[in-house]
Amino acid sequence: MSRRPRLTVRARLTLLYTGLFAVCGAIVVAVSYFLVARLEPQGQSESAPTSFLARCHSEQLSSHPHVRLLAKCNAYFQLQGARHQRDVTLSHLLQYSLITLAVVIALAAIFGWMVAGRVLRPVHRITAAARAASEHNLSARVALRGPRDELHELAVTFDEMLDRLQTAFQGQRRFIANASHELRTPLAVMRATVDVVLDNPESSPAELREMATDLRSAVDHAEQLIASLLILARNEHGLTFREAIDLATVADDALDAADLSHRRVHQTLRPAVIAGDPVLMRRLIANLVDNAARYNDSRGDIWISTHTDAGESILTIANTGPLIEPEDAERIFQPFQRLDDRAARDGFGLGLALVASIAEVHGGDATARPRDDGGLSISVAIPAAHGATAAT
Repeated sequence: MSRRPRLTVRARLTLLYTGLFAVCGAIVVAVSYFLVARLEPQGQSESAPTSFLARCHSEQLSSHPHVRLLAKCNAYFQLQGARHQRDVTLSHLLQYSLITLAVVIALAAIFGWMVAGRVLRPVHRITAAARAASEHNLSARVALRGPRDELHELAVTFDEMLDRLQTAFQGQRRFIANASHELRTPLAVMRATVDVVLDNPESSPAELREMATDLRSAVDHAEQLIASLLILARNEHGLTFREAIDLATVADDALDAADLSHRRVHQTLRPAVIAGDPVLMRRLIANLVDNAARYNDSRGDIWISTHTDAGESILTIANTGPLIEPEDAERIFQPFQRLDDRAARDGFGLGLALVASIAEVHGGDATARPRDDGGLSISVAIPAAHGATAAT
């Protein structure tokens, strides 16, 4: 079923302007006509009988007219002339007013069409930019100039939205490329291991067991990467489960389970209760503890603390290690971002990205700053659960 063509916004605005002007003009004409029509000539208003008109006519022809009757006749004829003049004036007024109103309405329609086009010009530019935008080209911008009115604010907001979309798409492409690269590594290891054994038909059981061990290690590496990617993807949809969690208890458990070797741990764990997903919070703190131990001196120090302050539950983990530039600390929470001196270590650059993602999905944030003596200090601040108070 075909739809009837609808008027454009420009046409509807023009009709609206023209209609409003026509209504206002018609009201002005009607009021003017009514006010002029109310101007009655002063004098006797009722019509005179035929006998009176005959007497007036005879008196005007008489050589000795009756003065009083003649004066009354003259007054009557003057009143009739005034009434006739008024009627002619009203007729001309109505005629000229309607003609003028029709011409002005036509001019209003023309100027309304022009004004509507000028007003809607920013909308056309926004439409053109939206049509030009695509997943592969988000560089089009409205860049509207002129007075800062509502349409200008709309254009600025649209440009800012395109900026955010372009940043998101670029980040997504980088993420996919990095994830593909990271997944190729264990797959390449598995393929190479299998090819070496298959090329040697006389492989011994010991060599087969070694191949299985290498395959198992590569599979574990891929499984960890996929699990991290799934967590990042799931966090995009927000939390689906919340319960009261004490960060101090989770941190204490993470320290017990971590392999800290000979590193010294200094802990100050005070109650810091939040409402969140316990699985995700265990992953967050485990990643921070693992990061503090992995990128540390062989006999370095780890400081970990939890407390509640100003309505936020704060977890801080710091470690010794090499000096880090401030600009490197700012990008360390990005997926697959590893510092130069960390590239040779185990891992695939998703540990701190998961920390930032989990903190964000809980309504908090993660910050990192280099320590003056080397190493890194990472703080995670999450809104405290209702009723939690600052520890003393």
